[in-house]
Amino acid sequence: MDLRLLGYVVAIAEEGSISGAARRLRLTQPTLSRQLRELERRLGAELFARAGRGLVPTAAGEALLRRAVHLLAEAEAALDDVRLAAEGKVGHLTVGFAGSGINGVLGDALGRLRAELPDVELSLIELFDDAEMSTGILDGRLDIAVQRLPVRDARLATQVWTREPLTLFLPARHPLARTREPAPVSVLGEIPLVLWPRESAPHAHDEITTLCHHAGIVPRVGARGRTVQTILALVAAGFGAAVMADSYRVLHREGVTPRRLTGTATTLHLVWRAGDMDQLLTRFMTALNAVRARSRAERPETPAGAVGRS
Repeated sequence: MDLRLLGYVVAIAEEGSISGAARRLRLTQPTLSRQLRELERRLGAELFARAGRGLVPTAAGEALLRRAVHLLAEAEAALDDVRLAAEGKVGHLTVGFAGSGINGVLGDALGRLRAELPDVELSLIELFDDAEMSTGILDGRLDIAVQRLPVRDARLATQVWTREPLTLFLPARHPLARTREPAPVSVLGEIPLVLWPRESAPHAHDEITTLCHHAGIVPRVGARGRTVQTILALVAAGFGAAVMADSYRVLHREGVTPRRLTGTATTLHLVWRAGDMDQLLTRFMTALNAVRARSRAERPETPAGAVGRS
């Protein structure tokens, strides 16, 4: 059944005449009459009967109309779905992200995307292991990741997205917490550190130890914690200080005072499969970059040459 013919039947029924339907459809009256007769011949039933000066559907016509209206609506909906998908306005994205990212610019970007693209389904997966995020991209579990250190692989495309300052989270009663002015990296030698276990967060662990190494400091380990909440609790209890992304200060842990570390930064990358840039992924990245640009205008990022692995 040609959807075009179904549209003709609906138009005739709604207009009550072939002449009215022909004007609406921008067809000549003889052309529309011929199409209707051909359809009736194929169906073996009359679809319309005379009623005064107009036409009304027969029982067969009513049966066809009920189906026709539904089919035409479904066809229009299908075309809308195709158009929206082609424009990147519908679909599903699975996004992997490093824990700290959601507290800062990434959280703003995801909120913006939900408002702009309400029909896009986002699945968000928090991962601490950068290698696991890169592997997730390669095996298709993730569509895009926002992570610290991508695996070097020709099948992965990467983009430096944003650089975030590193901050020293201190016990509130420690002498180093008496001021909140930025501190030099050398202060890391004046207090034990609360570190991530390397086996659970290798990049975060190595980032801090490398920072100490570049400053000529041998870090003293006061304690280890596997979650941000545990690390901040250990800091508040006086076990030492923690070096983490500045965005964690939004957690406002009681008993903890943050101080920026001068000239340091940690880098977030966008990572996706090379050559996999459909419209939905493109729109997602556009939203991420727009929020980053707005954030950069409000508060300049730490210079690219700052200390810290990227």
